[in-house]
Amino acid sequence: MYLFYTPDIDTNPFLSEEESAHCVKVLRYGRGDEILLTDGRGTTYTARIVNPHPRHCQIEVLRSEKQQKHHHFELHLAFAPTKNIERVEWMVEKCTEIGADVFTPLLCRFSERKQLRTDRLEKIILSAAKQSLTPYLPQLQEMQPFLTFCRSWRESHPTADAFIAHCYDTPKTLLRDAIQRGNDTLLLIGPEGDFSQEEVDEAVRMGFKAVSLGSSRLRTETASVVACHTAVLMNE
Repeated sequence: MYLFYTPDIDTNPFLSEEESAHCVKVLRYGRGDEILLTDGRGTTYTARIVNPHPRHCQIEVLRSEKQQKHHHFELHLAFAPTKNIERVEWMVEKCTEIGADVFTPLLCRFSERKQLRTDRLEKIILSAAKQSLTPYLPQLQEMQPFLTFCRSWRESHPTADAFIAHCYDTPKTLLRDAIQRGNDTLLLIGPEGDFSQEEVDEAVRMGFKAVSLGSSRLRTETASVVACHTAVLMNE
């Protein structure tokens, strides 16, 4: 079954223009057909098509149900975007499918990408969430300087687990061994040139735990996927 995204379904009984076109033109749904929708905040709706217009498809909600999240903790991925934007898009898509709840792009000392448009990434996140049939749409935040983000996040999440993955030859714990089941989790993944030593040291001083993702040296986008999957898997 296909999942349609309708954030204002409570007050507006129409699909968006994009969703209407997909529903009516691509999937060929017609009058009287039932479809599944979500508001992106955890509620799913079973609805009947009243008017299958290809630009503003009208629907009638039959019933709604609040859904449980796939996992009972918040998974936040903060990452330094790569110079190649296609790698960033692939990573965001896969991490959404795996179960990331929040994405925050970081501006680090060795970052090669200093700016990031979020509109296309938001569309990719939405598409991946619908493909995965998740009723909770992940959040995408604006790019933030590394230390500014770390300080503000720690202040607002004093009891959550925070991990920084890096490649320096200093003491680290395997992420799979550091995960505490059920705890909200932040994962920090650095740029293609890694975090600077100063960034790592400052994060550790703020209580972030240095972790390894294994013996292989991973690209930024691969490390992000591995880290997200590890966090979700260890919470199964």
